[in-house]
Amino acid sequence: MSRTGTAVERIELAGEIPPGAAGQRLDQALAELFPEHSRSRLKAWILEGAVRLDGRVPRPRDRLLGGEQVTIDAEVAVEAPLQPEPVSFEIVYEDEALLVIDKPAGLVVHPGAGNPAGTLQHGLLHRDARLASVPRCGIVHRLDKDTTGLMVVARTLAAHTALVAQLQAREVRREYLALCYGELTGGGRVEAPIGRHPRDRVRMAVTARGRPAVTHYRLLRRYPGMTLLRVRLETGRTHQIRVHLAHLGHPLVGDPVYGGRLRLPPGADEGAVAALRTFRRQALHAAVLGLVHPLSGETLQWEAPLPDDFEALLAALEGLGVPGVTGEHG
Repeated sequence: MSRTGTAVERIELAGEIPPGAAGQRLDQALAELFPEHSRSRLKAWILEGAVRLDGRVPRPRDRLLGGEQVTIDAEVAVEAPLQPEPVSFEIVYEDEALLVIDKPAGLVVHPGAGNPAGTLQHGLLHRDARLASVPRCGIVHRLDKDTTGLMVVARTLAAHTALVAQLQAREVRREYLALCYGELTGGGRVEAPIGRHPRDRVRMAVTARGRPAVTHYRLLRRYPGMTLLRVRLETGRTHQIRVHLAHLGHPLVGDPVYGGRLRLPPGADEGAVAALRTFRRQALHAAVLGLVHPLSGETLQWEAPLPDDFEALLAALEGLGVPGVTGEHG
């Protein structure tokens, strides 16, 4: 317990800077020497004075000669522990470093305002108590509550650091299936910065002050008044696909935030109308996930089939007549 009453964990590390690190910055070399901790975390410890280099307090940018002795004596604030809860989700793959899950619609990823319990994070902790020692129980990226599909979870600090680095380097492959309004005639690329909406703080928006965001899309199948797309993320901003497609004038079908009112396609029969009226979430599914395994270095890829409600929606649209087809989903 710290003087402020906050629970803390003591981190004590020691090592020798290898000769091959000569000329490197200290924060860079420490990230290689202690790969279970991120470079930003190590840099913060240096700035806090928790790192000693040959007994002195260094700076992150200090250049090394090789052979120096380094010690770290740091304190890390420990968040209030979550209570493990049984939560339903499908595990697609697991080993000692990773879990890959297929998230169902309606499952919130992190606890927060309005969702203090019953989240994926609670469920992960119920499945593996050791995840309590990994930031956010190993969750390195998220899906919105009503978006379905693949997510990767790190089971160790080293795996967490490696996966965060891959995401930052845009090396993780993430492809989605998305049903949007409008009959697109081809694929394209959206490069438009995304930030918090200037008036509605719940929404995101394309804004000049936002963070860079790039989305690629290609046409899979056209239906009357709608198009099924395969979308690939180059960046991973909050609500990115939803915001970028709405920015193009083609919001996702069923999107309660960015989609506007329900648009019934021309010639819609009772089955199609019923399917659209009962589909009360954004039509977005994380279908493909690919990454480099943090231990083996092997390139792995997984695919998740469309959930039943999304598949049923497309089946209801099939009978309306297809004005153009360029590919198949699934």
